[in-house]
Amino acid sequence: MTVTRDDVQAAARRIEGRVRRTPVLQLSPTLAFKLELVQHVGSFKPRGMFNRMLSAKERGTLTGQGVVTASGGNAGLAVAYAARELGVPGRIFVPESAPPAKIARLRTLDADVVQVGSEYAEAYAAAVTASDESGALFVHAYDQPEVVAGQGTLGLELLEQADGFDTVLVAVGGGGLIAGIATAIGDRARVVGVEPELAPTMARTLEADDLIDVQVGGIAADSLGARRFGAIAFEAVKTYGVPSVLVGEDAIVAARNEFWREYRLAVEHGAAVTLAALRSGAYQPASDERVVVVVCGANTDPSTLA
Repeated sequence: MTVTRDDVQAAARRIEGRVRRTPVLQLSPTLAFKLELVQHVGSFKPRGMFNRMLSAKERGTLTGQGVVTASGGNAGLAVAYAARELGVPGRIFVPESAPPAKIARLRTLDADVVQVGSEYAEAYAAAVTASDESGALFVHAYDQPEVVAGQGTLGLELLEQADGFDTVLVAVGGGGLIAGIATAIGDRARVVGVEPELAPTMARTLEADDLIDVQVGGIAADSLGARRFGAIAFEAVKTYGVPSVLVGEDAIVAARNEFWREYRLAVEHGAAVTLAALRSGAYQPASDERVVVVVCGANTDPSTLA
């Protein structure tokens, strides 16, 4: 499976008016933030979920059975939101261990929340089975062409908004966002993935040159804890030569606190990894290198900010 820049451009046309055009905050001549945390439901995910559903609607495969997915996090929220906006049922499968607060929020978006098993893998298998049996559209959290193309629209926005840039730092979990951005702008700027040291899924996949299961954990695992990198992302990062840099737990916490202290941005730990890469020296730009930091999510408990 591959995604092209034409696919991303088509996605941009398809989801126009459904998602927010998020702002860019220019902090200096060499540093800017892409504030995707103000997207609907607090993350970049609606871009891809809307594109997946609207593409299916064009093909006639989005039926009254609605959509199903497996995710208690940002992807689940985005699927529930997009389903509600499009007027179709949304069923979100989550493990029984999912936090009650996340389940409650999903239900505020009119989603049918189904708790299955003790791990995500069991919820995922149940969602696939439900899709097969009911005819509902299955929406993957990150590894479907329409999802990746939708996430890539963030990159197209950057090309229009930023006054020239050399490098974009992108947080990496399953790889949908970095695959989309690399496809959109990888021939025009350097794209760099940033991962927690305790959730190095992309880094280990590149080392193995194969799709493998990776042990993940740490404070950012709720949003960047995919155990297996997406097949589409794997092809995209190899095509565009996207590297991964790793950041430690302390650097992530410090960057998250800096976002709040200096800019009054309440970001989740997974979204803080990009700034952490700069502040910790994991990524060291040249003196005149113009860097955009993608701030991709805000679904966090603000009471933990210092």
